[in-house]
Amino acid sequence: MKKKLVIGFLLIFNLTKLQAQAIPAKNENIPFLVTFGNKAEKSWGDDDCNQIVFFSLPKDQKNPFYIRIFDPNVGGKYDENKEGFNSTTTYSLYGAGCFSDKDEENKDPIGNYKKGNLINSKIFDAEDTYDDKWFVFGPINPLEGEYLPDLGGYIFKLVIDGTSGDDGNLYRLFMSVKNDDNIPVEGGNAFMYEYSFRLNESKQISHLYPYIDQNTISVKQFNFDFDNDAYVKLIAMSQPGIRVATSKDGVWENSLHPMKEIDKKNCLDILIVKTGTKANNNVVFYIVNQRDKFMQFHSIPIGAIPKKLIGIKPIKK
Repeated sequence: MKKKLVIGFLLIFNLTKLQAQAIPAKNENIPFLVTFGNKAEKSWGDDDCNQIVFFSLPKDQKNPFYIRIFDPNVGGKYDENKEGFNSTTTYSLYGAGCFSDKDEENKDPIGNYKKGNLINSKIFDAEDTYDDKWFVFGPINPLEGEYLPDLGGYIFKLVIDGTSGDDGNLYRLFMSVKNDDNIPVEGGNAFMYEYSFRLNESKQISHLYPYIDQNTISVKQFNFDFDNDAYVKLIAMSQPGIRVATSKDGVWENSLHPMKEIDKKNCLDILIVKTGTKANNNVVFYIVNQRDKFMQFHSIPIGAIPKKLIGIKPIKK
């Protein structure tokens, strides 16, 4: 009996059952979000010195919650020093009225991107009190959010702005029911429309999971400043994975890809394969559909995700 290598696809179980609101999520294998000071060179890997993250809580969440920020300052163990730390980063949390009907205001620091009721704001510089430690916003009443059932319930927005200097601030986020520990909110999620992050230093694989709704017939991916340090593959239910156009130093690159019926109401797997040896490589990624609507990256992917299934299947001679 001969054995034949069979490559197929596996529909992963509904990942909304997983309980995790880490950003970046563990399954993404991304070390840090990154936001540079507003005087930084774009070629250092941050196109707009801003990151916008939304958090959703189910309508039956009654107890207070917390937004925890790991290493929020700009200096010390993890951050990227450009000839002496001289930068500040501002974290601002918004509740009711925070979600804009103007698509671009939910992604970029333009227009009224800070709309909504300001719950709290904090500016960090190089002072080391929170270096390699957690800072906490909260307790926060879930009812202070904007109720949008199509987006998962009560919505809050965290806006991170590089407000001075030219250094890179590397940090992580977690939505928790505890102020001193990372205990996820049951049924909660987090999402964003543009992802600014640090690539792994070693040759590893990272993932992004944009959601494909029922009306999507094509997607266009955009990536910034990959520096020939990695390649990107788009994996869908309908296809095993295709290499997409990947950017060089300080520039954007994009490519268009058709979607099929089987891809709808599931996630893509944007597979980022680190191939180079660059130590501090920061990149940006976003994706739109055929209507130029920005697509969401969820910390807990919605629906199913495509995954290569490699197995040994015996066949008769």
